[in-house]
Formats: sequence, structure tokens, C-alpha cells
Amino acid sequence: MTYHPKSEFMDVMMTRGFLADCTDYQGLDDALNAGVVPGYIGFDATAKSLHVGSLIQIMMLRWLQKCGHRPIVLMGGGTTKVGDPSFRADERPLLAPEQIDANIAGIRQVFDKYLTFGGGATDALMVNNAEWLDNLNYLEFLRDIGRHFSINRMLAFESVKSRLDREQSLSFLEFNYMILQAYDFMELNRRYGCRLQMGGSDQWGNIVNGIDLTRRILDQEVFGLTSPLLTTSDGKKMGKSQSGAVWLNAEMLSPYEFWQFWRNTTDADVGRFLKLYTELPIEECDRLGALEGSDINEAKIRLANEVTTLCHGAQAAAAAEATAREVFEQGGVGDDLPTLALSATDIGDGISVVQLFVRSGLAKSGKEAKRLIADGGARLNDEPLRDAGLVLDAAALGAPVKLSAGKKRHALVTLG
Repeated sequence: MTYHPKSEFMDVMMTRGFLADCTDYQGLDDALNAGVVPGYIGFDATAKSLHVGSLIQIMMLRWLQKCGHRPIVLMGGGTTKVGDPSFRADERPLLAPEQIDANIAGIRQVFDKYLTFGGGATDALMVNNAEWLDNLNYLEFLRDIGRHFSINRMLAFESVKSRLDREQSLSFLEFNYMILQAYDFMELNRRYGCRLQMGGSDQWGNIVNGIDLTRRILDQEVFGLTSPLLTTSDGKKMGKSQSGAVWLNAEMLSPYEFWQFWRNTTDADVGRFLKLYTELPIEECDRLGALEGSDINEAKIRLANEVTTLCHGAQAAAAAEATAREVFEQGGVGDDLPTLALSATDIGDGISVVQLFVRSGLAKSGKEAKRLIADGGARLNDEPLRDAGLVLDAAALGAPVKLSAGKKRHALVTLG
């Protein structure tokens, strides 16, 4: 639909490409204009970091705060024990409480970079839904909350319907998830005056349930806003790379590898990604996205620098760019490359180059490493590597060895 927003936040959401749908455009826009609107997005604590697939939601919370409103990060310490079935083919593995707490601590490190936390009117909050879910009385919950949900309607939501249409099992445990998420919205409204839930478009059914429940029980007007489920222009799911998930914590993925992921963006995605993942003015995003030929590479470097600065700091971004220019343009080694440090014990009488490719993360298996070598995609110190049987001893590893998989993925091997 064509809607011309009056509030800064809605304008940002629409012009930068964040908005897929909204339960009430006019109502939310008016509320945003009238005063501070607390809004939340939920994140399940299934790993010690979030990855790039969650970055669009993180940026939505950041923009909410920049536009004078209050972002609430809801950690699913309770719901992670159940698992979200949305558009999944199987159940999530269930985690122990200690692992969930450790994951939440790791994820907090990500949000500290993007949001300002505190007790002020627009300061961010991080809340754990285990606070109210862990101590629920099941019979009371069924009587007071469960009676407001229609099974017929829940079966019609796309996230559930897609599982049933594929005749894949949907457990009662998972089916409860959408009721718990609706309850979260109601509790956040009751406790913190939260009036907005945001999420990916796969969360639409869960969001609508929460709005209905909050209106019925608390008689409060609340809103929902969804973002598009992002894929790259070649159809790949956002957040994945050749070597796995693109994590936002430096301990799980080096700033250099993070920078390189954005540097490798497809030409067709540069303008769109600049709008979503940086704070550059729209006009500059359009200008950079329209560049062609070799000029688009400078736009990709700008994208990588801006996103890496937000996530890891300006110093890490500058170091990553310097390393990339040294590696790619000057044929050097680069101090900031991912490094595999070996001891004399690791090497023994010698270590195969295939094993080095696997241990450095450039190949997932020995079979993949051998295929890379056979196909001519492997290099050792910038020279083509032809022999998959090559073994390097301590003398050969006396100086750092540079491994390359294709033109864009590199690692160093050092002997400590």
C-alpha cells in the first residue's frame, strides 16, 4: 500500500526497505508522533552469538532508539526451552538452562555495540522472558490465557500450515510457542508499556496473536510491524557464507572475515544492503549502488567498512581493509588474516596440506580440500597448489604460510 508517514521512524522503515507489513499504519504512525513508543523484538538464545541473518532486526531496534523511542531486546530464556517452529522442517534441539544463560551473555555483547542501555526514557532494555514463563501455573495459564486462542485460526497461520502441508511432525510443545510469544507481548505491555512488536515476516501470526491477547486482557492498543525475509539477489539465505554462519561476535568470526563477507556482496545487492545495514544517507546509498564495473568495488569496500565499524569498531574495519588491500592488491600476507597457530607437537614429523586447509577453516573436510586442490582453487604462499599429498614439516613452517581457497578466502599457518 502507499502510505506517507509523518513519524521519523516509519519514514526510515519505509524508505530504507525495512517494512514488509504493519497491523495499523496510521495508528502506529500517530503513536510514534505522540510520544516515546517502547518496541521489542524477541531473540531465542540458541547460540552464543547472533549472526548476520538477525542484523536487520538489530538495525530496526537501533533506528527505533535513534528516532527517539525505546528499544526492548527480549531474550527467550523461557521460549528457547520450547523452540520456535516458524518455517522449520524439524524441532530445535532443547538446551539446558546453563547453556541458555551463557548464550544470552554472549548475545548481550552484540547488542552493547548497537544500542545504548540504561534507565532513561529512550534507553534500551534487555529482558528475559524466563522471568514470567518459568513460574507459570499450567492450569491457571490454560484457564486465563489458553481460552483466548482459536485452534482453527492457529492452524491457518503460514508457519504452521507449511509444516502440516509437508506432512512434517509438529509437536504440541512447539504448537504452544505462539501462545507463549503472545503472552510475552502482553507481559511486556503490562510491565514496560511496550506498544510495538517487530520481527521478520515469518512472525506475522505470532505478532497478531499477541496484539489480540493484549487487547482482550489489558484493553491496550498495540501494534505489529514486520520486515521482509531477506535473501541475496542470487536467492541465498542472508547470513550464510561458504564457510558457515556469519557470526556477529568476534570470538566466533574474526572482524576480517566479517569484513570480507560484506566486501564479497553481489553487485546487485550493494545499494539495498547499504540502506539496511548502514546509516549512510539514502542518496549516498543510491549513488554507491548505481556504480558499475570496477567502480562498484569501492562501494563494496564502503559497505564493508560501515557495517564492520558498527559491529566491531572503526579500528577493526580499518585493519580489515588494510589487510585486504595487502593480500589482494599487493600479494602480501596480511597481519589480520585468520590464523592457525600450531605447536611442534601438532606437526610431529610433518602435517599434510589437506589437514591444514581443514584445520584453518578453508575446507570443511579432507575430501573438500582435495577437490579444491584438484580443481586448481588452492594456493600455497600465492603459488598454485597441485599436490594433495604434500606434507609440511617444522622447517617449512618456520615462516608463516599463507593458504588460499579461491581468490577471496585466505588463512595463515604459524608455528608457535
